[in-house]
Amino acid sequence: MPLLPDTPPGPALIRVLVALLCLIWGSTWLVIQEGLDDLPPLTSAGVRFALAFAVMCFAAPRLARREGGGTPPPRLWIVVGTLNFAVSYAIVYVTETVLPSGLVAVLWAVFPLMAAVPGHFVLGERLGVRQLTGLLLGFVGTCFLFGTDVSDFAAGEGELLGPMGAALLLLVSPLVSVVGQTCVKLWGTRHSSALLNRNAMGLGALLLLLAALVFERDATPRWTPAALGSIAYLAVVGTCLTFTLYYWLLRYAEVTRLSVITYVTPIVALALGWAVRGEELTAGTAGSAGLVLLGVALVGARPRSVAPRR
Repeated sequence: MPLLPDTPPGPALIRVLVALLCLIWGSTWLVIQEGLDDLPPLTSAGVRFALAFAVMCFAAPRLARREGGGTPPPRLWIVVGTLNFAVSYAIVYVTETVLPSGLVAVLWAVFPLMAAVPGHFVLGERLGVRQLTGLLLGFVGTCFLFGTDVSDFAAGEGELLGPMGAALLLLVSPLVSVVGQTCVKLWGTRHSSALLNRNAMGLGALLLLLAALVFERDATPRWTPAALGSIAYLAVVGTCLTFTLYYWLLRYAEVTRLSVITYVTPIVALALGWAVRGEELTAGTAGSAGLVLLGVALVGARPRSVAPRR
């Protein structure tokens, strides 16, 4: 677990950390689905966050002393734990029992569009013409991916939900995550991201495991080496490391700039799904991904500066 700098990051460090988050989060979609071969979705998600919470109980105090910031108020970690962890991840895990990992990641790419609305109207992060064009291109690229790959897959049958129903349900996940992220930006800039994540992970784990007791009481999990390895990677690397970095960056970087992570991770997820699980990757998919990456470049351009709201 790296120690976070106690000074604001410069532009170069922000770019490096954003790239790292893209690579790690791009891999988590595949690792989730690998674990779901043996474990029920809510159980898998709940154990993941329980392990992450245990790790953060040891790491968070040291990280908090290094990064600075006060103890987050209960309202903040309750919102993040409930929305960003429990609700959002429950939906992702359930829908990955129906849809391929790469397509789930692609559908989640609507997050920057949703985040831009409160970013513009609530947080004062004005969008210029280039940023709006980038968001539009990224959305168009995602729509092309949805219209080709997802519609082709939708002819099949899912195990828990119909494919189109799963796709529509998945859209709720980025929506509730936008609400939580906006609350962090409004209330959390002066508080420790490590303590915020520790508390939110504990609450998220509790809610997910309670849901598993209710909805998966008849399921039989298989604790295979692959399942345990999936949970360990997702908990330590895909949760503790990434969310601590992300919420620390959120204290200094604009929401819209960080939201472009969601445009890159589907590309990584699609590539890994194709390479590891044999998920189809067509020329149309590659062309649509090119639009998404162009959108990333435009959204990443610095918008007109505005006075931050306090």
